[in-house]
Amino acid sequence: MSTKSKSKTRPARKSKAAARIIWFEIPADRIERARKFYSALFGWKIQAFPALPDYWHIDTGGGDDTPDGGLTARRHPQQAITNYVNVASVTRSMARVRKLGGKVCQPRTAVPQMGYLAVCQDTEKNTFALWESNPNAK
Repeated sequence: MSTKSKSKTRPARKSKAAARIIWFEIPADRIERARKFYSALFGWKIQAFPALPDYWHIDTGGGDDTPDGGLTARRHPQQAITNYVNVASVTRSMARVRKLGGKVCQPRTAVPQMGYLAVCQDTEKNTFALWESNPNAK
């Protein structure tokens, strides 16, 4: 009996973009207090976001592969930090969330000239957001 193994060549797979965290959002009861805390703790630069009232951009200081985030007024007492995950299609990803036992809390929503988002909940009741970049979003 031979100990040599036969190796088969497999066709190359198409690479698809990694589903990685590209943005995060921190809710705060007092924006200024949270801004001071995160700036002092991590050295983040937190500036008012010009187009959105009550929304602050968090510059984490990393490279393009490091997500920045937003600081926003808390909308309800249980609101937690939300991570935004980059996907090719928010619509298809929402369908997968449902199929896998998760829940869509906020359906596909346009962020004009930037993309689409949807807020979901996993099977453990953790909230996360899906993000699809699209400069033609309306």
